[in-house]
Amino acid sequence: MKLGGVGLLLKRTKSLCPECHAVIDAEVFEQNGKAMIRKKCPQHGSFEDVYWSDVEMWRWAQKFARIGNGVENPRTEERNGCPFDCGPCPNHKSHTMLGIIDVTNRCNLHCPICFANAAAAGYVYEPTFEQIVEMIHNLRANKPVPAPGLQLSGGEPTLRDDLPDIVRAAKEAGFPHVEVNTNGIRIAEDLNFVKRLVEAGMGTLYLQFDGVTPEPYKISRGEDILHYKFKAIENCRKAGITSVVLVVTLVKGVNDDQVGDIIRFAIKNIDVVKCVNVQPVSFAGRISQKKRMEWRITIPDFLRAVEKQTDGQIAASDFYPVPCVVPISSFVEAFNGKGYVEFTCHEHCGSATFVFEDGGKIIPITRFVNVEKLFGLLDKYATELRLGGFGARAKIVAKAVKDIPGTIDMRKAPKGLNFLKIILDILRTGDYSALAEFTMRALMIGCMHFQDVYNFDLDRVERCGIHYAVPDGRIIPFCSYNSIHRHEVERKFSVTPPEWQRLHPNRSLDGYSPGIHALTSPIRK
Repeated sequence: MKLGGVGLLLKRTKSLCPECHAVIDAEVFEQNGKAMIRKKCPQHGSFEDVYWSDVEMWRWAQKFARIGNGVENPRTEERNGCPFDCGPCPNHKSHTMLGIIDVTNRCNLHCPICFANAAAAGYVYEPTFEQIVEMIHNLRANKPVPAPGLQLSGGEPTLRDDLPDIVRAAKEAGFPHVEVNTNGIRIAEDLNFVKRLVEAGMGTLYLQFDGVTPEPYKISRGEDILHYKFKAIENCRKAGITSVVLVVTLVKGVNDDQVGDIIRFAIKNIDVVKCVNVQPVSFAGRISQKKRMEWRITIPDFLRAVEKQTDGQIAASDFYPVPCVVPISSFVEAFNGKGYVEFTCHEHCGSATFVFEDGGKIIPITRFVNVEKLFGLLDKYATELRLGGFGARAKIVAKAVKDIPGTIDMRKAPKGLNFLKIILDILRTGDYSALAEFTMRALMIGCMHFQDVYNFDLDRVERCGIHYAVPDGRIIPFCSYNSIHRHEVERKFSVTPPEWQRLHPNRSLDGYSPGIHALTSPIRK
């Protein structure tokens, strides 16, 4: 179907007016090889943006769509419609894969691209320890499956001296995975604090990392802070942390030429760094269409940059949409007879792959594993397990063990990595512990493009699996929280900076408690 001479209509959806946040009709259509989104508000006019910069990749990703069932105990009712009923409401279609709690909006940086700090907001949002514990337990109360992962974020969460206590509370509540999202300044300066986080149970450090040269930091962070990144990684090594995620805010013309170097840096530090997570910039507040088009970058842009900057060692075709992994959890769930969180986020939300270093070469997992064939078999046998019941389990698993080797070519695998044995051990036992060898050697490369009010698609929101827990008992999808709910929630539970300072006379808005840690960052004014 042609759409006003601009190309084929790909789908109809709902979006938001960037000015008044009213829900309005939107169309995703093809134009000049791109998937574009267009909408018109009766009051504020028309808006257009890039949805995905490659329409063929957009179509290919569609075949991996998986619709989840959401939680059995939604916290809100359907009254005003998506995305205003978030909590989650009964219409939400995905579990909480990763819960986020903002423990403060104070920060020791003043990044030009940030929307979540006290300096920009004009108020201080810092839940009490007791409120945070309530949010932790609320996430673990999800049915039929508790949230498995928790990220402590902000602002800059390391400004809270009680952060290790918060990590410990999350572990005591049953979270298998707890990570801290940080700019790395205190991690670089305070090794003892890092050790306290590890002792409390922190498993992963989610480290802001925009490049391997000073220039991107000067633009996106307002100051060259690269040396803090290197020192933070070294302190993680000293503290015994083996799971650092390099989190790249990707901006066209700022650091999109560095993705290859960042990947090579991660591989060089694979003893500590286990993931590069790229997040194309999303725009907070008003911004002109000209400036959006100048900075807007989408998942296909990132995939092409990786291919070019690694000389084809990692190709765009080596990446798969996040929900492609659902057959793994489906099979293990059917095998064990208990529920697991399924990654049923929207197929256009993110893509990922795993790569390995082998003799100076980079080998993506797709070079020795037929991913689609493997997942197809797991899907098939998960269905047979559910239909056949416990009595048929041994027979079905035997068939799977016989068929799976045909999806893996060990001749092309990295030397010393017996991936076939790892997969077969999981199939035989239903136990993920066999993955330890895999995770020690693998580098995950992912790209998650969070939405803003300009490219907002309600189809994506209702399948979001990354959720914020907030003090009023709601659990809100990431993109709707940052687009429309954040300020309402934070203002309700905030105080003015002078009020906060009166309540905390021995602490500063952009630093740590005197006598415990002295901030020496050059960006402190």
